[in-house]
Amino acid sequence: MKADRLLSILLLLQTRGRVPAPELAERLEVSVRTVYRDVEALSAAGVPVWAERGRHGGINLLPGYRTDVTGLTGDEARALFVLSAQGAHEALGLGDAIGSALRKVMAALPAPHRPAAERTSERILVDPARWMSGEPAAAVDLGILQTAVFADRRLELTYRHSGDPAPSRYTVDPYGLVNKAGVWYLVADLDGAPRLFRADRMLAAAVAEEPVRRRPGAQPAGVWAELRDQVERIPDEVPVRVRVRRHRLDLLLRIHGNHQLGPARPVGDSEWSEVDLGFRVLPAARALLAFGGDVEVLAPPEARALLAAAAAEVVALYRDGDGDATAAGSRAG
Repeated sequence: MKADRLLSILLLLQTRGRVPAPELAERLEVSVRTVYRDVEALSAAGVPVWAERGRHGGINLLPGYRTDVTGLTGDEARALFVLSAQGAHEALGLGDAIGSALRKVMAALPAPHRPAAERTSERILVDPARWMSGEPAAAVDLGILQTAVFADRRLELTYRHSGDPAPSRYTVDPYGLVNKAGVWYLVADLDGAPRLFRADRMLAAAVAEEPVRRRPGAQPAGVWAELRDQVERIPDEVPVRVRVRRHRLDLLLRIHGNHQLGPARPVGDSEWSEVDLGFRVLPAARALLAFGGDVEVLAPPEARALLAAAAAEVVALYRDGDGDATAAGSRAG
C-alpha cells in the first residue's frame, strides 16, 4: 500500500509540479502528516521532492524531473489493450489517435509487461454490434454533437421520431454522448427535462450561440442512468406459453431470450420443451411464426387465434396462384 501511495504522489507531481499537501491527503485518503512522511521517504530514495509549508506552500517536484516508471501492474497493462468500443473511436474521428496512444503506452510499459499486452490486443477481440441487427450509422456528423457538448452550447435539432413521418425541431441542452451497443445517443435536457435522442434519427444538427442551460447539480452519468432506467423499465407483459422442439430451443432463446419469463421445461420423454415468454403487446408474438411447426403457442387462447389468423393470411397469399403465373411469365419472357 505504501509503495502504491508513493508512486501515486510521484505521478501526480510529475503532472502538476506542485500539489498542496491537503489535496494529496484527500486524493490518497490519508492524513496530511502521512503525506509529509511519504515525501521524506521519496527524498531519501533520491527523488528531488520537497515540502514548502505555509499558506502558499505545497509538495514540489524539481521541474523537468521524470521517471520512466509507469506504475502499471501486469493486469492494468492488459486492461488498457482491451478497448470495448473500437468503432466508437472511428465514429468520433479518433481512430488514428487511439492507435497512436496505445503504441506510446506500449513503449512506456515495463519490458516484462509488453508481451502480455501484445497478446491481449491480438487475442481479445470486442465487437459491440449485436447479431443480425446491423449498426445504425449516425445521420449527422458526430463532430457537431461533440462541439456542442464540449463547448457548453445549446444544440438545434431536426429529429425524426419512430413512426412519425413529420420531423420535429428542438433546441436542447446537451450533457454528453453515449454509445450503447453500437448506437449513438445524445443525452440532453429539453425544456428542463431529461431526454434521449438517437443520432441516426437526427436529420440536422447545429450548434447554437446560446450557452447551455443545464439543471443545477445534474451530471452526465446521472442523467444517463435516469434515462436508461426509464427505457429498461418494462411494463406489464403479456405471458405467452409455447412449446418448442428441443433442437430449436437454443435458437429460440437466442432470439427471444430477453422475453423469457422462466426456465425451459422438458415435456416428459418427448422431443418438446415448454417455455414462458412475455411480450409487451400480444401482436409481437407473431414473430414466433418464423419457426414454422417447430414452435407452437399453447396459451393464452388469444395468442393462438392471433397466430392462426396470421398463418391463414400467409396460406391465402400463396394459394391464389398469382405468384406462379408471374414467375411463369418471367421465364417465358
